[in-house]
Amino acid sequence: MQNGRENTLYDLWRKNRDKMKEVIRREIKEKRNSLSKSEILEKSNRIKKRLFEQDEFRKAQTILFYVSYGSEVYTHDMIKESLSEGKNVVVPYSDTEKRTLILSELHSWNELSVGSYNILEPKKENIKEVTVDAIDMIVVPGVAFDSSGRRIGHGFGYYDKLLGGSTHAPSIGLAFELQIVDAVPTEEHDVAVGKIITEKRTIIC
Repeated sequence: MQNGRENTLYDLWRKNRDKMKEVIRREIKEKRNSLSKSEILEKSNRIKKRLFEQDEFRKAQTILFYVSYGSEVYTHDMIKESLSEGKNVVVPYSDTEKRTLILSELHSWNELSVGSYNILEPKKENIKEVTVDAIDMIVVPGVAFDSSGRRIGHGFGYYDKLLGGSTHAPSIGLAFELQIVDAVPTEEHDVAVGKIITEKRTIIC
């Protein structure tokens, strides 16, 4: 009888948590989508400057970047500049069946084309797979973050699986200040990032 009651309470908690996450996700997306293109670029440029000043970035030889789309913090210039600085750049390719990310070395911006979820990904003939253990730093996207490094993504769990399998690489979340919330409801498989960089500050989690 006790187990049945515990299961019911857990189910209620889980439903409420998922509902809270969805409310936060919707509200933050609306705010982020209200930014003009020039605001996104200007704020993203400030974030890029802060990111490139981090010790983790300076020391890293191989960096995993997400390729931004829509109103996300714009990473295209970060990727191109990192390539020109001689960094090894790795970007994800989404395996939509397994809901996992395949990591692929990127040598040229021309190796990308529109793929899953309308995000730029390596063309299949350009995939040069690397393991997560080869990555020195991971740049993580998110819809919302809190100051403890907990994040809300798009709900597919790709980056939680990736971060859960990374043993040593520091992870840095990129977000506009409007994406920082008081608290993100979490569950066991959620993995926090070590730092968050916004256009105004660097949050050590």
